Amino acid sequence: MPLHLSNLFKSHHRGKVQEHVAVGYFPNWSIYQRNYKPANVPVDRLTHILYAFANIQPEDGRVVLTDLWSDQQIKYDGDQEQPDALYGNFNQFLRFKRQHRHLKLLLSIGGWSYSGNFACLADEQKRARFVDSAVQLLADNGLDGLDIDWEYPASKQEAQIYVTLLRALRKQLDAYGARATPEDPHYLLTVAAPAAPQKYEVLDIGGMDEVLDFWNLMTYDFSGAWDSAANAQANLWGSPLSVQRTVEYYCKHGTKAHKLVVGIPLYGRGFDGTQGPGAPYARAAPGSLEAGVYSYKELPLPGSEEHYDARAGAAYSYNGQQGQLVSYDSVESASAKAQFIAEQGVLGVMFWELSGDRPPADARSLVRLFAEKLAPLDTSANHVRYPESRFANVRST
Repeated sequence: MPLHLSNLFKSHHRGKVQEHVAVGYFPNWSIYQRNYKPANVPVDRLTHILYAFANIQPEDGRVVLTDLWSDQQIKYDGDQEQPDALYGNFNQFLRFKRQHRHLKLLLSIGGWSYSGNFACLADEQKRARFVDSAVQLLADNGLDGLDIDWEYPASKQEAQIYVTLLRALRKQLDAYGARATPEDPHYLLTVAAPAAPQKYEVLDIGGMDEVLDFWNLMTYDFSGAWDSAANAQANLWGSPLSVQRTVEYYCKHGTKAHKLVVGIPLYGRGFDGTQGPGAPYARAAPGSLEAGVYSYKELPLPGSEEHYDARAGAAYSYNGQQGQLVSYDSVESASAKAQFIAEQGVLGVMFWELSGDRPPADARSLVRLFAEKLAPLDTSANHVRYPESRFANVRST
């Protein structure tokens, strides 16, 4: 662990107790593939839910939901039949928001599968439709903000399109807030941001930062089946890829530590036929979610022993008989990251994604661990009033 850190990390809350955020991605497909529903989300240990993912129609730039049944239509226990009503996951989270006024819900747009469609936003008219439709989805579905997940702008020109898009979103969100909820007009705007130098060096970080509430750093997938060796996938320290290096770069190029959120993987990446960390491997491990990928709640796998590399701030499990290594965040590595976040004035953590965690009653739950170690969590109030929603039960609050 480095003995000296840049003063760029120092908190703006000197002398005050900093509230941290705990941000969790909830993919709409998790209700099918993993039987993970809104009721499973530990809302008392999170501050923000990022609902993933909406898509962009390349023909006109409109933002559209990707699963209307999951998002707006499926009826859960307690839902009452009524005309012009919102059901689905959005209604469940709106109910939770009314019960837990600290909980904010944002719609995440893009993601790996849909990011290719951001290219259409070079067209000014399509950008305008994107902005209008995104803010309308916020107003209709009871959201507190928008999260843009463009993976990834590939040129300085696209980076400037990104800035232009974010500025337009900020302007439209402010106009909506002033009109619909003047007593509490601010709605959140965040991004999922890369942690690889070839990706983040393209961005105009200062231009983006002017209109963002915070940045969700994707500080994971540093290694995987695409790599030549069984390396750590989410190490805290080291070069060229690490949490520390990512935070340091963003702080040097236009933002502050108190606007950065460190990504935590709730999954592990596995390698078969390897002698250990840093060694070559024969193939990706079989995985349970996909080739090479296991949910955190399954780890360590039977027959494997968990290890922690304090120099790298990285955890892994290893089965010597099978030559199988799985890289993931353990309680020990997560605790080191929590200490880093608290000491360096970083805003908090983001989890990809919530279904991978152990139940909140389990002492090895990482959501629980960070909620405890980063307390107090953000208590800023959410929105529960949506007078312009097209759904009667959303307008009725």
